[in-house]
Amino acid sequence: MNLNEEQKKEVGAWLREGLKLSEIQKRIETRFGLNATYMEVKLLVSDINILPKDQPEVLPTKTVGEAPGAPGAAGRPGPAPAAKTPAADALPAEAPTAGVSVKLDQITKPGAMASGSVTFSDGVSATWFLDQYGRLGLAGPQKGYQPPAADVQEFQIALENELAKSGL
Repeated sequence: MNLNEEQKKEVGAWLREGLKLSEIQKRIETRFGLNATYMEVKLLVSDINILPKDQPEVLPTKTVGEAPGAPGAAGRPGPAPAAKTPAADALPAEAPTAGVSVKLDQITKPGAMASGSVTFSDGVSATWFLDQYGRLGLAGPQKGYQPPAADVQEFQIALENELAKSGL
């Protein structure tokens, strides 16, 4: 996604207003005519180097394989936890899991940078992949399947956290 300096300043103003990333994503599409993924918007915000106004509280959770008291995200849908710095180690250790389960493949599918599977809250499983340009692809078991709307953002957050854990 290529924005000029004036457009980046406008996105920075939206951040200062307290808009959420999903709202910024919609505004980029309506104001600039650009279709951006949630992940692209997160990267843009990181490049602009302005933190969103309202930082959600990160609740401690205990997960399998972590030391007690390790940082994690709230286990329910809601605002996405925001990293305090753009570094991968600043991301929460666990994604929201109120019905979305994301797994990384041990052996990445040919032609993909990363691949894996996801199970949505309605119990439907699908496979996902990231191509060499960072574009996300999702293949569901049924033609025309659409995951529940609330699960889409939860999937993106869980996927980002899984990728950060694996060093991607």
